[in-house]
Amino acid sequence: MKKLHIRKGDEVFVNAGDDKGLRGRVLQVLSKENRAIVEAINMVSKHTKPSAKHPQGGIEKKEAPIHISNLNLIDPKTGNPTRIGRKLNEKGKSVRFAKKSGEEIKS
Repeated sequence: MKKLHIRKGDEVFVNAGDDKGLRGRVLQVLSKENRAIVEAINMVSKHTKPSAKHPQGGIEKKEAPIHISNLNLIDPKTGNPTRIGRKLNEKGKSVRFAKKSGEEIKS
């Protein structure tokens, strides 16, 4: 499994694409495809047939995956987008930190 710069639950900034400039929370990370599903970002219309779950059927709006290269993590100190680095903390565990402020990212 690859280590990616974002994880489920992170607050991210979209830096490219149709939703450029928006922020959202990561709902799911698809590590094999290098994509993430972000809340209320990259919405698509999905046509559904009537079923037991959706008896009416119709058009359903849902989030589509977005490539992680188009996402930046939000710096916990400043609230601005930042790049991510990795370093060992005092316990010898690898942790993520914001390159702009140097703040450790809790997840």
